[in-house]
Amino acid sequence: MTVGDTSSGAGEEPGADSSVHATPHHEVDHTVEPTDDPLAIRLEALILGADRRYTPFQAARTAGVSMDLASRFWRAMGFADIGQAKALTEADVLALRRLAGLVEAGLLSEPMAIQVARSTGQTTARLAEWQIDSFLEGLTEPPEPGMTRTEVTYPLVELLLPELQEFLVYVWRRQLAAATGRVVQAADDEEMVDRRLAVGFADLVGFTRLTRRLEEEEELGELVESFETTAADLVAAHGGRLIKTLGDEVLFAADDAGTAAEIALRLIEAMSQDETMPALRVGIAFGTVTTRMGDVFGTTVNLASRLTSIAPKDAVLVDGAFAKELVRHGDAPESEAQAAEAVAAAAERARLAEKEGREPDDEPPLPTYRFGLQPMWQRPVRGLGVVEPWLLARRGKTGS
Repeated sequence: MTVGDTSSGAGEEPGADSSVHATPHHEVDHTVEPTDDPLAIRLEALILGADRRYTPFQAARTAGVSMDLASRFWRAMGFADIGQAKALTEADVLALRRLAGLVEAGLLSEPMAIQVARSTGQTTARLAEWQIDSFLEGLTEPPEPGMTRTEVTYPLVELLLPELQEFLVYVWRRQLAAATGRVVQAADDEEMVDRRLAVGFADLVGFTRLTRRLEEEEELGELVESFETTAADLVAAHGGRLIKTLGDEVLFAADDAGTAAEIALRLIEAMSQDETMPALRVGIAFGTVTTRMGDVFGTTVNLASRLTSIAPKDAVLVDGAFAKELVRHGDAPESEAQAAEAVAAAAERARLAEKEGREPDDEPPLPTYRFGLQPMWQRPVRGLGVVEPWLLARRGKTGS
């Protein structure tokens, strides 16, 4: 378990008086105080690959890093302050050296190194919690009467650890390659940070009331996991990116409006076929989005969230900019009336040709639209002024 300390400089003695810095409210403490439980210590040594050897002060000094910077790194990763308990290992020292070395070499600024520590800590903390709650907990049930869970856990972790580690590195490299590809294809440097994306929220309707009805926590957990799994699979399969899940809500993004529209409608279709699921509603907006630490921010994201909150059950609402993108790329007609007129005109030309006993003139085929758009009443949206939402639906050929 890696933890931080509260003293402020590499030159201070371990016993010097220091003030305790509270963990900022936006950083989640993922650790507890160091334990003296023998099995827990053995498991910790197995997972970390080293025994406890250093106090926080000693680790910082061995790594050649100031105590202040070491504390900020550890807190950014989500680890609690433990005073001067001897709870750190050679791996902790090496991690400090690596981060500090990136700063010293000029590859990262100090604030950027802190962000690297924070984003990595937050992401892996959730992964570790999920693996323990949903994976190891079930596997470590004693297989025979008389055996304790502790007797099963150590050999199981010993077998799983190298395989899970290799798989984690593989997935991370794949994701890094995909993200790097998107960046190098950006039109300019500004687009690497502020990009034009389609952003969508999918929200389970009445989830709060549902949680009150579900007496068994396991049943509620299964529902949430089913929703998140279905959403994640559909988003990935159709070319979008799952930004985050919030239990009863998922946030996704796509580079173009057509991809986002397909994802949204498939989410509605998939959830409506599952009788155990509440109704779903989706809101999507298109525009400039600021990306940071794997998340997205800005007015476009806020608008998508507001559209979700006013969307009807099992329906998708989009903003005007999103509707224009669909029309511009030929995924939707400018209006259903215009599409109907085109169909009627083509039918009339065919009728006249048949009446006159001639072949219809060679004409370009009628466009095929994937989606239809229906304008809804304009309405004020808190913090964003008056917006005109559009109801998105699936359609076949023009006029169908």
